[in-house]
Amino acid sequence: MNDAIAKELSKDPDGLLTYEYIANNINNCAEDIDYLVDNMIAVDKSGQFVVSAARYLNAIDSEGFGAAIRRLVAAAIEKDRERRYLGDLLTSLYGADYNERAQQLSATDDNFRRIYKRLYPSGI
Repeated sequence: MNDAIAKELSKDPDGLLTYEYIANNINNCAEDIDYLVDNMIAVDKSGQFVVSAARYLNAIDSEGFGAAIRRLVAAAIEKDRERRYLGDLLTSLYGADYNERAQQLSATDDNFRRIYKRLYPSGI
């Protein structure tokens, strides 16, 4: 990514521009993913595009983008206070059967545990 693009993305008002950049340049932005994730976390106040980016990167290459996905999910947990987008992460990242595996996932994945606790405060 060149400096002009980085400067433009730093003016992103809500994360959409950064999300679109990732989606449109997924084949050649792996080396810039840390910058892009940092930028998205900084500008997305609601968590909407942070969640979308986590879901997208997970669908493209969950292992290759694993660190970026974990950072995006952790940011989404903090940003999505109204729980508008967190529910989408459970199915997208953990599968449709996440509820049946909730105890196991809670024991092995801190982000899952935090999302599940936020969405289901009474527990498993």
